[in-house]
Amino acid sequence: MAEEKHGQLSLPALIAVVVGSMVGAGIFNLPGRFAMATGPLGALVSWAIAGAGMYALARVFQWLAQKRPDIDSGVFAYAKAGFGNYLGFLSAFGYWLGSCLGNVFYWVLICTTLGRFFPGIFGGGSSLGAIAVALLGIWSFHLLILRGVEQATFINTVVTIAKLVPLLVAIVAMVVAFNADLFRANFHGGAGMAGKPLWTQVRDTMLITVFVFLGIEGASVYSRYAKKRADVGSATLLGFVGVTGLMVAITLLPYGIASPQQIAAAAKPSLAGVLEQAVGPWGALMVSVAVLVAVLGAYLAWTLMGAEVLYAAARSRDMPRLFAAQNRNGVPANALWATNAIVSLFVISTHWSTDAFNFMLDMASVTALFPYLMVAGYAVVLTRAGGAARKDRAVAWVALAYTVFMFVAAGLQYVLLTALLYVPGSLLYAWARREHGALVFEPFERPILLLAGAAAAAGLYGLLGGQIAL
Repeated sequence: MAEEKHGQLSLPALIAVVVGSMVGAGIFNLPGRFAMATGPLGALVSWAIAGAGMYALARVFQWLAQKRPDIDSGVFAYAKAGFGNYLGFLSAFGYWLGSCLGNVFYWVLICTTLGRFFPGIFGGGSSLGAIAVALLGIWSFHLLILRGVEQATFINTVVTIAKLVPLLVAIVAMVVAFNADLFRANFHGGAGMAGKPLWTQVRDTMLITVFVFLGIEGASVYSRYAKKRADVGSATLLGFVGVTGLMVAITLLPYGIASPQQIAAAAKPSLAGVLEQAVGPWGALMVSVAVLVAVLGAYLAWTLMGAEVLYAAARSRDMPRLFAAQNRNGVPANALWATNAIVSLFVISTHWSTDAFNFMLDMASVTALFPYLMVAGYAVVLTRAGGAARKDRAVAWVALAYTVFMFVAAGLQYVLLTALLYVPGSLLYAWARREHGALVFEPFERPILLLAGAAAAAGLYGLLGGQIAL
């Protein structure tokens, strides 16, 4: 089909999409989020769990790319293939919604970082000035992407390289300033962690690990643009291994620079504060500039992926057909308009949030879990059907167990709030089904809708009653 000829991406470009998606805002705030919860011991346990779970998911994406090369935009299409139309829609909608919430978080962090230099304008990242700058940025990127996916992914490749260099410099600087005695003193969390069980410490870090791993499926989302289908799995694994090494280093090295309390108290992004203690003010300035570059690059990648998923869902008749329209550059223009309109509304809403930074980060993480759960579940279904190696079956089960565990670790509050967003989105599904004269809900799908509706009602009750805070 003609639209599939646009933007044929090589292996390096696909790797850049994966790395560009993963290396965004979260990696620069890892020291602070971990230091609030735990010390090096808890951090090592957290990364062991998250690394094993996300590695299993990366392997699942690679295996599915090989076994089902006919499935494009795999994140939601795998859910549909395994569990039917409605769960496929919820997976697509959740993934798209997560990309929107993640992009809101990116703009909050951009404005928070600029607030270091212009506090009167940007405040804590959700002032009226900050919102105005964010809206200007959102629609500037919108115009750039409308010019073509290939051009946007080229810019993403350049930005990915530009933001990795400061991270590597930061790691070298922290290695030089590293104090082994201080690291040992902080190993169990230092002076403020006494009495806090290790499991609680680990649980409190789980959502940030999900957030920084978001984007691992970037090559799978863009599988229809790949020059070679085999490159999708290779790009996923190579991107995963490289970024995981960066994240572990940036989490652990600060414990040899300062106490957990000092790291946790550092202004966002916390890596800037740590590096300032290690090498002086130039370190904080370098990290602040790197944050702006990294976040803008990640925002570009996530905007591309969000629009692509909405477009692919429309092509497969799971979203209204208006989202399947492309412009002359092969860009899903209507899907892009919808994506940026929702991001803009969420950005405006941050003005009334008590902690927009962490709330948007955690919500983006939780909304991504359901699509991941569906992908892992589909892999389990396929491996059980026969013909799969024992190691592939084991990897699929590990990925499934990890995503279920993450729902438990996230907490009921975020699960209910996610349902509150998912259920109104089902109106889009009903619209799409009626467009094509299809039965809206199959009999086996109605209990799923009722369960989601009950969770949404509980979330709304908690929100209105004050039991759930934004």
